[in-house]
Formats: sequence, structure tokens, C-alpha cells
Amino acid sequence: MELLAALERELSLLDEASLRRRRRTTDTPCAPHVMVDGREMLAFCSNDYLGLAAHPRIVEALREGALRYGVGSGGAHLISGHSRAHALLENRFAEFMSPYIASARALYFCTGYMANLATLTALAGRDADIFSEELNHASLIDGVRLSRANAHIYPHGDTAALQRMLEASSAKTKVVATDSVFSMDGDIAPLRELAALCEQHGAWLVIDDAHGFGVLGEHGRGVLEHLNLKSPHVVYMGTLGKAAGVGGAFVAAHETVIEWLVQRARPYIYTTAAPPALAHALLTAVELIDSEEGHTRRAHLQNLIAQFRDALRLQRWQLFESRTGIQPVIIGPNDEALQVAASLHEQGFWVPAIRPPTVPAGTSRLRATLSAAHTSQDVALLAQVLNAMEQKVST
Repeated sequence: MELLAALERELSLLDEASLRRRRRTTDTPCAPHVMVDGREMLAFCSNDYLGLAAHPRIVEALREGALRYGVGSGGAHLISGHSRAHALLENRFAEFMSPYIASARALYFCTGYMANLATLTALAGRDADIFSEELNHASLIDGVRLSRANAHIYPHGDTAALQRMLEASSAKTKVVATDSVFSMDGDIAPLRELAALCEQHGAWLVIDDAHGFGVLGEHGRGVLEHLNLKSPHVVYMGTLGKAAGVGGAFVAAHETVIEWLVQRARPYIYTTAAPPALAHALLTAVELIDSEEGHTRRAHLQNLIAQFRDALRLQRWQLFESRTGIQPVIIGPNDEALQVAASLHEQGFWVPAIRPPTVPAGTSRLRATLSAAHTSQDVALLAQVLNAMEQKVST
């Protein structure tokens, strides 16, 4: 069949370029020490930054939620699927983010991808201008495309270039969209400057804080707390399958913005609501993030990050500047990155190789992610093996 043959040819091209992706199957809860395809591994690849994915209190809350609300929601939020658990969770997020968002209200989504599609398509239409960071997550990129707005891509972290674009725009509606913590580099966007530009030019600032929520800030309120950023132009998205350890996402903004999303965001309106048991479990996750235990876990994570960076002695490979749980080691060629990841795997370390199109050509890398569930010994072992492997490759 010619249709299948065409796909096989394209798959062969991926193999030739060392770009085919493959899944691994875990048999244990998300944790540093996992069983992967029947083998015990030390994992540095999850986004479970606070180590909450298997926390006993959250596991118990999920069980309790299933007993109280059942398994499925049964419908979209605007039909019959909006449970008391969803309402309580949205109120909790609004309260949690209220120090940085005036008249805050929150909306819960099944995934962060859906939240970004919903926000951008609801805020912007054909006559709008959207200014998107060049290293944005795929969900923001696709949200720009689906909005049918005029898309403008500004260089990574280049606020001067963005200012020129905003000054040249005559659109009635302007939206600046950016990751907060960039998922493949680990650096943080210049959000104070971006917010000032948005206030100056009457633009919305949509912030995807997927890798900051729960991790950054004294109480885990993410990048807004980390930078003490308060602006009426901010529309904030935090995901809940990373530091919060469960799943889904929320958007927090002025109550008028959230009401507009309820009325106009198609990915919210036309999908079945997430299981209410997940929302019930997330209430416990937020409580943990905001507790003394959450503070202790964030402090431990920062200590591990400093330890890892201090321990690496790289000469040819490059460690990007990052003070977040994302610690990318730039290898360069696709095949070399795959070989290094395979060698790590043979030694019992699970660190993924990230290649184009996720990252630019020539910058294939190991994306090591650290969690508060890791120990100092875990991190020391990874740094030791990376130093030895780089020295071996260099010679």
C-alpha cells in the first residue's frame, strides 16, 4: 500500500538522522529509582521537581476523591461535569495566586497544552497580533497558529526586538506569549521587562509557568513570586503534572479574563472535564506546596542544583546556565547525544537525549532534570559518570 510505504520512507529518514523517538515502559511509581523495561534505573528525566508524584498524602487524597466523586466527570464543565472538587480547586488556585494577580480567578484544564490553546485562541483572533518567544513550548506555538492571529516571533530573551515589534503594531489586540522557565534550556524569561512593555503598549502577557509553578518562590507560587511580578496584563498558566505531582493545569488572571475564557475558549468548552478525583488530589498537592514541607523540598532541590553544577568539570560539552531543576548538557551532534545517552543507560542512568526539532540543529543535548526526591549521592554519581564520559570522548 503506497500510503504505508510513504510513511515507512519517512520513518527511515528519521532513523538515518538519528531522530526517531522511542518509548520506555516503567513498572513503578515516578521516582528517582524506577523499574524501566524490567531493569532498575536511576532516573534524571521526570519533571516531578518536588517529588510529589507518589507522595502518600496525595495518593490517599486521590483514593478518597474517587470514593467521593467516582471516576469520570461524565460531561463538559458547562454541561454536567463541573464537580464540587473542581470548584474548590479553582477557588484554591485563585486564593493562592491572589498576592500577584488582582481580582484573581482561576480555571482548571485537563492539560497544560489545552490551557495554552484555550488562552491564546480566546484572547486573540484574525485581527490580533501575537508576539511569541522563539523558544516557546509547542503548545504556545500551536495556540498562536490556531488563533489565526498575525504571528510575530521575537528572538530568545530579546526585549529590544520585541519593543520594536510592538511599536510597529497597529493591532487593536496584542498578546505577548512566553514560557517562564524554558523547558530545554532551563533559563528564565526577562518577565519584568516583558510586563513593562505590555503595560506600555496595551498588550496581554501570557506566561506559561509549567516549570516554575511549585518550584520558584518562597511559597511555590512560581515565577511571579520569584520575581515579585504584579501586573494587570498578566494571564498566568501553571501546570499540575510537574511540581504538583498529579496532572492538568490552571489559568489564573483577572476575573473578567477568566469569564471570557469560560465563554469563548473552545478547548475548555468542548471537552469532558477531568476526573474530579484528580482535582480532589490536587487540593492536597497545593497544600503541600504551600507548607513547610514544600519549603524544605524546594530548598533541598536548590542544594542539589548547586551541587550538580559545582561537580561537573566539562571541557568540550557545555552546561547551560540554569538555576532550575532543568540542567541541559549540550553535546552537539544527534548521533553523539544518542550514544552518550545509551552509554548512560548501560550504566543504569536514565537521562534522555533531546534532538531536533525539539532543540535547534547542532545543539542535541542530555536533559538532566533534578528532583527533591533525589539524594546528594544520586547527584554525585551522575556528575561523576558524566565527567568520566566526557573525558573519554574528548581523548
